[in-house]
Amino acid sequence: MKLIILDRDGVINHDSDAFIKNPDEWRPLPGSLEAIARLCKAGYRVVVATNQSGVARGLFDLATLGRINAKMQQAVAAAGGRIDAVFFCPHGPDAGCACRKPKPGMLLEILQRFRAAPAEVHAIGDHLRDLQAAHAAGCRPVLVLTGKGQATMKKGDLPPDTVVRVDLAAVAAELAP
Repeated sequence: MKLIILDRDGVINHDSDAFIKNPDEWRPLPGSLEAIARLCKAGYRVVVATNQSGVARGLFDLATLGRINAKMQQAVAAAGGRIDAVFFCPHGPDAGCACRKPKPGMLLEILQRFRAAPAEVHAIGDHLRDLQAAHAAGCRPVLVLTGKGQATMKKGDLPPDTVVRVDLAAVAAELAP
């Protein structure tokens, strides 16, 4: 099975330092929905793995997060793709949980649930913590330069096996020519 793991904010949709707190604030990045559709048509299962500490911070509740993710899934479906699952960590940065990236817990759960071989799974993110989690889980980390990706690139110190692409559309063009 071909599996790809995507971070949400900054990879699929515009990111905000003030958090995406409701469905109206969720706006897809240019080409991202079509990229997911392209991956699906090439036989990939697409899973989202996202830190959502806005829940722990009281900025939005789980029902609102569900509506945001539903809007994303509907937009992807309208473009001809699908998201097979959305995994999220609702904890704050100091919670010490195993699921919050850069820890690999969420990715390891995805790999187990989908019975995927880590070395065959690309994990796409725009933040260092996404890449660290991918590396720690044995996945293939890919940095996209959308969202916080350019700032992440400038800071450097990426895991040694990280691939850099301009955006999700470029990743899809490479994986699903």
